[in-house]
Amino acid sequence: MKRTTEFVLGLIGGIFGFIGAIMALAIGGIDAAVNSTGSSDIIGLGWGAIFLSILGIVASVIVRKKPKLGGILLLVSGVGGLICISLFYLLPAVLLIIPGIMGLVRKDKSQSISA
Repeated sequence: MKRTTEFVLGLIGGIFGFIGAIMALAIGGIDAAVNSTGSSDIIGLGWGAIFLSILGIVASVIVRKKPKLGGILLLVSGVGGLICISLFYLLPAVLLIIPGIMGLVRKDKSQSISA
């Protein structure tokens, strides 16, 4: 099976997650500049979201060859990004969790026609 739906949704979710993580890094930089301590927790969470977005993009490519592994990685990327920066990662999390579930649940046509 081609798994084009999972690939496209995962790719779009990863790209949107990358954009959301960049926005979180920018806001974390502003917070660090205004804050008297000179550091912000948002910056660390933003870097985590960038890593998870890259993982989501890689997982969307993997889901075409190994749907179970790609689905698990998409779910980890979506849930992890939602935990990191919830407001900025809401849409990407939805766009990564849905194909993750589809990658785990959908059956190949070759398996369903066994008789």
